[in-house]
Amino acid sequence: MDATTEKFVASRPSTVDSTAAMRGCGLANLTWVGVDKEELRQRLLMPEYLRLVMRDCIKRKDASAIPDHLLLPGGGVADMAPHAPMVVFINPKSGGRHGPVLKERLQQLMSDEQVFDLTEVKPHEFVRYGLACLEKVAAEGDECAKECRARLRIMVAGGDGTVGWVLGCLGELNKDETSHIPPVGVIPLGTGNDLSRSFGWGGSFPFAWRSAVKRTLHRASMGPVARLDSWKILVSMPSGEVVDPPYSLKASEENELDQGLEAGVDAPPVTKTYEGVFYNYLSIGMDAQVAYGFHHLRNTKPYLAQGPISNKLIYSGFSCTQGWFCTPCVSDPGLRGLRNILKIHIKKVNCSQWEEIAVPKNVRSVVALNLQSYGSGSHPWGNLKPDYLEKRGFVEAHSDDGLIEIFAFKHGWHASFVMTELISAKHIAQAAAVRFELRGGDWKDAFLQMDGEPWKQPMNPEYSTFVEIKKVPFQSLMINGA
Repeated sequence: MDATTEKFVASRPSTVDSTAAMRGCGLANLTWVGVDKEELRQRLLMPEYLRLVMRDCIKRKDASAIPDHLLLPGGGVADMAPHAPMVVFINPKSGGRHGPVLKERLQQLMSDEQVFDLTEVKPHEFVRYGLACLEKVAAEGDECAKECRARLRIMVAGGDGTVGWVLGCLGELNKDETSHIPPVGVIPLGTGNDLSRSFGWGGSFPFAWRSAVKRTLHRASMGPVARLDSWKILVSMPSGEVVDPPYSLKASEENELDQGLEAGVDAPPVTKTYEGVFYNYLSIGMDAQVAYGFHHLRNTKPYLAQGPISNKLIYSGFSCTQGWFCTPCVSDPGLRGLRNILKIHIKKVNCSQWEEIAVPKNVRSVVALNLQSYGSGSHPWGNLKPDYLEKRGFVEAHSDDGLIEIFAFKHGWHASFVMTELISAKHIAQAAAVRFELRGGDWKDAFLQMDGEPWKQPMNPEYSTFVEIKKVPFQSLMINGA
């Protein structure tokens, strides 16, 4: 066997989840498959002088700090550019901590300068200094830099939160409408990996990962580009602060809610505002409360979270102890359903008027979903029949249709049946914009999460907290690995 060619036979997967993972990482084909290592390297590897220039600008945090000795005299020519120049971001904290060994493997397949550890280089630093440097070199007449910038593709090795982080930073490029937005693919290292599943990259890190990674990069270099809606969330609350907000939720000066719907007397006289962007889902209720407890346990005792299986076992334990499956008899029955604290208003597509939607009785979790995959590969919205869609005024759901689906779970048992796709979730609405209004009373806190990042939302008994969701004007670009 050639030293630069690795061949393997994929064994028959034993579960549906492993089938998706194998397919996403190129292991579903049961025949002999080979990808030439040197040929792959030629497809992905940028010329050394550009790699070094980008590296130095990122280190110095200055896109104009380009050492003359690193540039080619007269600039590079277009035919020096690889077919699909690629950079990879790795989150070593995701999933089962595969980051270090994966980083070493990727550096062997590409180069040290094209593989970024997210604990050392943040995505916004790459965008502001690395990409900006490449654009500056291109603007000075370097055709190779120009072609590399135009053909660039990005892979993210991490979970949904990591992918969303990178997509959010790439969104900065939309401020300049002339900038090309690199498409993004995924090497799944997280627990749920719903973004990865939705675009054909699989649901988990494969067992035969060394061969799978090489094949994944090959497919990423030639995969078609798909579009993904992005959704902005604006949290307007009475004066105070969200304790330990997730990375994707930032304090903001913006505090204007959509004036098409008056907040009325429930609006606080002084507000504190947070904003963020999500790509998969936002949820309110008991599921977020369970995720919040799991999130803090994993941070305080990281040795317990050694991989997707152990994560799911711990998560299941939290579900039981928090009352998701069985509400203690001592609890006030009036606190069991979100109807006690929640109002929902929506805007339908091509409609400027807000419409109030009744919160179903006894639901304990409400989810606004963008993707078809949720909760590690489930499809809670379901494959709805045309007659039902027409009756409810719905359309078939897609991740790039400008609509978000809102559904609810009654309790853990209901959610379990939905997740195993024995039944569909309780459908509430399909909307182009959503406003949730939360009011405290006996409830001191609500729990929310978006794209797997949970937080505790303090509530006020006198004034409402508003959570408004509206579509971001631009769409993100994803590499389709299916």
